[in-house]
Amino acid sequence: MNPHAKLVFTASLLLGTSITISSNHWILAWTGLEINTLAIIPLISKSHHPRAIEATIKYFLTQSAASALILFSSLANAWSTGQWDITQLNHPTSCLVLTMAIAIKLGLVPFHFWFPEVLQGSSMITALLLSTLMKLPPITLLLITSQSLNPPLLTLLAISSALIGGWMGLNQTQTRKILAFSSISHLGWMIIVITYNPHLTLLTFTLYTVMTTTVFLSLNQIKVLKLSTMLISWTKTPTLNAAMMLTLLSLAGLPPLTGFMPKWFIIQELTKQEMTPTATIIAMLSLLGLFFYLRLAYHSTITLPPNSSNHMKLWRTNKTPSTSTAILSALSTSLLPLSPLIITMF
Repeated sequence: MNPHAKLVFTASLLLGTSITISSNHWILAWTGLEINTLAIIPLISKSHHPRAIEATIKYFLTQSAASALILFSSLANAWSTGQWDITQLNHPTSCLVLTMAIAIKLGLVPFHFWFPEVLQGSSMITALLLSTLMKLPPITLLLITSQSLNPPLLTLLAISSALIGGWMGLNQTQTRKILAFSSISHLGWMIIVITYNPHLTLLTFTLYTVMTTTVFLSLNQIKVLKLSTMLISWTKTPTLNAAMMLTLLSLAGLPPLTGFMPKWFIIQELTKQEMTPTATIIAMLSLLGLFFYLRLAYHSTITLPPNSSNHMKLWRTNKTPSTSTAILSALSTSLLPLSPLIITMF
């Protein structure tokens, strides 16, 4: 792709995100979402591979449907209340339609079918954008309207996402699909607490973005697209693989690492809201995700390729991990002791 075109599309992504997260008018927020959609489409289809074109069409159709529902929801709310302000979402039907539209935008269950396929057809960097930056505007709209939404419906969507995201990720062999189902599972954790403590949702999304960015950049550097190629990645970049293993375990939410922090706070908040059964269910469902994170870590660092042939192992690459990857790896694994400071900031 032409560097100037890539610069234009990247700037449009940032512009659309900024417009949506800073607006208080429904039409302006919808415009930002549309700019985002139109900017990411050329980045998905830039390889001109049939799978990339298929992913582009799937993404365009689902996002168009979601944008139409958001516009319909805002129009219905303005018709009944006379308000275009995002915070004045008081019409019950508009709240329901908006929840469904944002669920489609984010890829929450039962509207998740497009997300793994689109990520599988995209490059690693584009998949990173789809998993992190493209989820910020819809999450922001949910945060702004959180007091108007239906808590039982959000709880149902959240538990379904944690269940399906963990269950369907168990038998995947493509790293991008595994990370797609990981994203769906993490979105369940974010959504379940959004009506009770929106700041906790923002903290969870921030830490998820840091950890997912680390994994995607690491996989992009060692050029791994499926589990079978991870078997020989240890001999190429041992240090990066070790850091990626810790980041994967952090994404799983194991206690000594950063990923344990948001899950700990979310379970604590649900217990305060007298939702102990819900907290127990979603904590048990996180074990499904733990299985495929452990499988990724096992393939990347513990399993060695068979040595029955006379071929030499791959040479180690001269490329050292970038500074940004090193910093993100440190943040992804070592922020748990700073939990009191972080929860105070958020």
